[in-house]
Amino acid sequence: MHLPRQLGPLHDLPDTPEAYDAVLADVTEQALARLTPEGSLEHPDCVDDIGDTSLGITSLLAHAWQRGKDPRLPEAVARSLAFHLRERVYTDDNPGYPNLRKRDSGLPYARYTLAAGAHPIGDWPSTVWALLQAVNILDAADGLVDDGQRAELLDLARGYWRWLTEATFFNPQEAGNQAIGCVVGGLMLAAHLPDGERESVRSRALQLYTDEIRAHRVTDRGAALPPEHGGAYDNNYGPISLSFLAQAHRISGEEIFAEDGDTLARYIDARLTNGGFDNGGPRYSEQHSAFESVLGLRYFGARIGADLGRYRGDSRWARHAVKEDGGVDGHFAWMLVWQSQDTTRWHREPSTATARHQLRAGTVSVAFDSQLTPAVVEAAGTYYLPAAVNRQHGFGPVVDGFLLCRPMGEVRVRDVRADGLTAKLVTKPVVGRDHVLRHLQSLYVTDGTSLWTMVTVERLPGTPYLLAGLPYAEDDGDRVRRTAEGEVTSAGALRLTHPSAEGIDHFDARAETTQELAAFALAADPRGYGNPDEGWRHLVSSTALEAEPVSDAPDDLHAFAVRYGPGDGLTASFTRDGAGLTVRTEAFTARIGDPAGDPQGEPELKLSGC
Repeated sequence: MHLPRQLGPLHDLPDTPEAYDAVLADVTEQALARLTPEGSLEHPDCVDDIGDTSLGITSLLAHAWQRGKDPRLPEAVARSLAFHLRERVYTDDNPGYPNLRKRDSGLPYARYTLAAGAHPIGDWPSTVWALLQAVNILDAADGLVDDGQRAELLDLARGYWRWLTEATFFNPQEAGNQAIGCVVGGLMLAAHLPDGERESVRSRALQLYTDEIRAHRVTDRGAALPPEHGGAYDNNYGPISLSFLAQAHRISGEEIFAEDGDTLARYIDARLTNGGFDNGGPRYSEQHSAFESVLGLRYFGARIGADLGRYRGDSRWARHAVKEDGGVDGHFAWMLVWQSQDTTRWHREPSTATARHQLRAGTVSVAFDSQLTPAVVEAAGTYYLPAAVNRQHGFGPVVDGFLLCRPMGEVRVRDVRADGLTAKLVTKPVVGRDHVLRHLQSLYVTDGTSLWTMVTVERLPGTPYLLAGLPYAEDDGDRVRRTAEGEVTSAGALRLTHPSAEGIDHFDARAETTQELAAFALAADPRGYGNPDEGWRHLVSSTALEAEPVSDAPDDLHAFAVRYGPGDGLTASFTRDGAGLTVRTEAFTARIGDPAGDPQGEPELKLSGC
């Protein structure tokens, strides 16, 4: 089976003005055919996320008129705008809405679902989206919208802003993308207001960003990030936040948005595999965004000099939101407007900067988590996730059912490039069930085609093995296909095991299910609300690659050698070299120095090709 939303790289989408004009022309024809006598442009199948969607299509028509002056569009814009102003503006409190600070404020808001009390929790983001649709129409209003409608729309946008910032708690879902979107709405609204009011709204928007978003950032892999539904990053919403930061910087020029966008962009670059596959997040583990992410990935990819466009999006939403029948939906319409206005082009070359939480060269990459344990390994087009044993997850030595990969102290990292090879040495102190402190060293070396992983640890009792990953998915053209195997070689005996027990907390890679579905089944909350990463942590066991230690390591060490990717056999030797260790394979020689010889206690790494 294929993963449903890991589709083509986003930088494959044409981004010329002509390409955007063609997209808008298609939207125009669909909208003109759909426009009802009442003026609605809503998709007939739309139920959720509906309160701003007709207005979103109106904003696309306004933008299309601004670019091409199609004479059919002024009437369609007037009729559809009148529909929203007449039928989709609510001023009575939605029954059951839990996040009001002022009852009966009379301020306008947009509903997530039209029926009163049906699903009020979504009204805050829907009102952010309606504000953004409104300000986009205001930006294109000159010569298109008459003075009366324009004044009514401006007053409505003012009301949306006040409802979001006065009548309700700010960012009640703790969703960074929604909150930054609200700030963008305020900054764009301010440009249409008289001088005194303009500065007040602009200042309030910047204060909200500083005090309510930036001050509450959470840290993952060394980066401070806007929180997304209870976590640091989400495959769907994280890149959307990046797009909002791009728009905030474009329209305000405030350096704080550029700085925070650069941080988020470097984080995404480090966690993203070479092939664009990503996994994990507090809301959607594998449901990538698409057109919603293009602006941010393109804008900040150019700023930091990284090929963020390799990110695999959902090409069904390549240009705008669509329903099951492929028909356009107005949800998130502003992102199509903004990316067509931005002249930044894709940066297509990988960043040359060394990243602490990433090893990448050629078609090989390793994304590391905060503890410098691999989160995703990619080689030969196959993606390996951390395997699970006895409720412990990761890559590392296992002895008597205990996995040694969680550090009990500072983790040291050394990066080296030499002779066409790229390497990362990770040294961490670990403690087993016997309470003995041992120093675990993991050396990752790639020539851009294969990945060698060499692991040493002070001699363990019993019969240890190396937990070497869960083969999970593989490239299949632009798609990503589930798999239960990979091209892996070990210097010691290698076996691929599958859970002997049944149940959702035992993940068998041969089954036709996904990590996301299994994680939601194990999560405490319903799908769409819970954190699948938390659910996945309840996994007891999984399919796993298990490598035996090499036979001729020094007496005081257990050593393991595994290669991911093509090759005929793997030779590996580990020999003492004074106080250090020399590792030899068929492709390289590495000398790992004794950290006791360094004033800061840093381990030395020297690398050469064979």
